[in-house]
Amino acid sequence: MRISRELLDALVAHALEDPGNEVCGVVATDAEEAEPDGGQPAAGDQRTRAVRVLRATNVHASPLRFEIDPRELLGLYLGIEADGHALGAIYHSHVRSRPYPSQTDINFAANWPGVEWIIVGLAAGKDPEVRSYLIDAGEVREVALEVA
Repeated sequence: MRISRELLDALVAHALEDPGNEVCGVVATDAEEAEPDGGQPAAGDQRTRAVRVLRATNVHASPLRFEIDPRELLGLYLGIEADGHALGAIYHSHVRSRPYPSQTDINFAANWPGVEWIIVGLAAGKDPEVRSYLIDAGEVREVALEVA
């Protein structure tokens, strides 16, 4: 996924606003039509470009897990589609660990095939570390988060 510095900063700022609890939200995307060199992406390798970061409420307000109320998530999803975009990523923070999907994240991802999982790691008060993953059938694969 390509994401502007402004959108990535907004996502990280959300995580830093409540460093004691996991925060969450979604990223709306558009498919990119061509590669930077003018060529078309290979089949199955379509690139996306982030167009909006939308905050959500963690119903648990917990440092250990996040969940977006299904009604809120549906509203976000429908709004994204109404604007002609796609749900490209679900993001959340890890306040006590590095940005790698937990088993809970992996289980939840089963309901969202093809959606990236962006995790902001805030462990040990270090600078935030941001990573993105695709999770398919329980298999985790890190994918590039290109800041452009």
